[in-house]
Amino acid sequence: MDNNYFFSLDGPLDSMPTNRQMRVANLSGFPGLVRSLGADPVSMLERHDINPQLIRDPDLYIDCQSVVDLFEYSSRALNNPLFGLQLAQIQDPDVYGCVTALCRAAATVRDSVESFIDFIPVTHAPDTILELVEGKETAEIRWSVGADLGSNAQANYQAVLLNLKLLRLVGGRGFQPSYVNLAVDARSRDIHELESKLGCKFNKTRAENAIAFPVGLLDKPVSSANRLLFKLLGGYLAQVRSASRTRIEDRVQDYVRGSLSSNNCTIQRCARKLGVSVRTLQAQLSDAGLKFSDILETQRLATAKAQLQQAQKSLDDVAAMLGYAEQSSFGRAFKRWTGMTPKHYRHQALLADKQSRASA
Repeated sequence: MDNNYFFSLDGPLDSMPTNRQMRVANLSGFPGLVRSLGADPVSMLERHDINPQLIRDPDLYIDCQSVVDLFEYSSRALNNPLFGLQLAQIQDPDVYGCVTALCRAAATVRDSVESFIDFIPVTHAPDTILELVEGKETAEIRWSVGADLGSNAQANYQAVLLNLKLLRLVGGRGFQPSYVNLAVDARSRDIHELESKLGCKFNKTRAENAIAFPVGLLDKPVSSANRLLFKLLGGYLAQVRSASRTRIEDRVQDYVRGSLSSNNCTIQRCARKLGVSVRTLQAQLSDAGLKFSDILETQRLATAKAQLQQAQKSLDDVAAMLGYAEQSSFGRAFKRWTGMTPKHYRHQALLADKQSRASA
């Protein structure tokens, strides 16, 4: 029996976005903002092939191009040249999900910034390219997109304010940006408002996006530091990154593994999570010689065997973890898979482990 099962990780506990995708969390607050400006958010979302229902789950994935085009269209339709900035004003750094939690748990601002750079492309938007550039007096966080998304000024406005909010969250009251560069063609009449909202000098440029601040701030302690959380969450995300699970079968397996206990692990929800239609997902799995139902059953069996080898887990607990409402349903399924009851399998597994320890 693997006594370190609790601390092991076969692969990501959940699927991650792939190239040209991002988390739906980027659209948090969009409907309310558009309504407050006198427009219909549903029609705007549907115009860009975005299902309005998806916004309810920030951990689903969506096409980056759709988001960029939606923001640019919203800016034009609402006659709001700083729409992306206004959206970011009602959002918070939690848009970045678990990466924000990791940054807050870091010991220093440097550790936080490096974590942000390392893992935003893993969990939030794979096409994002980030770097930290240190000078004698000033440090810059620079970012760009490794894909041609066309005009994306509003996405840059959103990103710069969200990134500043995160830096202020970990840097505390002592954090003060020196200046901001953005690869946008901002109107001269908007510069004052931009500098007011960003709290620093704004430089419009077509070259790069950057937030600059005194380099000494990198060594400032983070008040919310949590060494254990930073180690656990950072270790998990590092393993997710190294796994590089981009094949459709791997991504479906990761979804199933992370969703078994929800009692609602379906191909429809999986397709929404991965940002594709059910028909497309079925076709992709078929090309790989697989069916969703087969992957679901295989993952249930693997998880069941691992959990049954832990004596402290009751059969009710194992059944619930696999998404079964009743232990009897789990028992019938397990016997169909293995030819023995869960109780019999556990007895044999524990006996084999005991014999192995005795002969060691």
